[in-house]
Amino acid sequence: MESNDKNPEESTTEEENIEGVPTVPIFIMGKRYDVPDSLTIQKAMEYAGYQLIRGCGCRGGICGACGTVYRFPDSPKIEVGLACQTLVKPNMYLTQIPFFPANRANYNIEDLQPTVDEIVRQYPEILKCMGCNTCTKSCTMDIEVMEYISAALRGDIEKAARLSFDCIMCGLCTARCPAEIGQYNIGILCRRLFSRHMMPKSEHLAKRTEEIKAGKFEKMLGELKRMDKETLIKVYEEREIEPDLSEEYWAPSDKSHL
Repeated sequence: MESNDKNPEESTTEEENIEGVPTVPIFIMGKRYDVPDSLTIQKAMEYAGYQLIRGCGCRGGICGACGTVYRFPDSPKIEVGLACQTLVKPNMYLTQIPFFPANRANYNIEDLQPTVDEIVRQYPEILKCMGCNTCTKSCTMDIEVMEYISAALRGDIEKAARLSFDCIMCGLCTARCPAEIGQYNIGILCRRLFSRHMMPKSEHLAKRTEEIKAGKFEKMLGELKRMDKETLIKVYEEREIEPDLSEEYWAPSDKSHL
């Protein structure tokens, strides 16, 4: 596409392309493109002719790989968002972020203790948290980031683990943090500490693991492997499906493979 050298301040209203679809001007690498106003940043870049080779796996706000910063001509503020979620706006100046070089501790989870002292030892920068809540405001998943950092500082690792559970590690909280804290790495440390050292062991998981080791399911797997594609599809489509609102201990009618 050809560059358009119009003054961006003169391009704040929507225009229509030849197909009658409303468009807005955006700037990628300093070059102007008019794109449909209904597109996400990710789709707008592809519409403009760019081939995305990274940060485009999920296209739904889950993988966290498409962190993007952008600004507008009349504002000094840097905005952040995920390219797969954020819709284009007139006169966006876009920059893709290749990665976040936040501090990431190297540790063996077996050697760590689920204590606040351990968290501080691995991530001492957590002590610089000012409680400004910028991290929470920049989170694309609406996670209470400052709250789980505060919980970690209090030694409430379970709360920190649960509050940070939906983190997709996009790093936008770190991008905005004035204390340069790697919140998402602290969150994953808390989840690892909680799951390894604090969460009760799953008895049914241990039992199932022993059954697998004993070869209980070898015959069933062998039958599946010997099926042709059409038979396998038929078996899959005719399987008994767990109800959406099943009871906790629901089991299929055919229990021969349990």
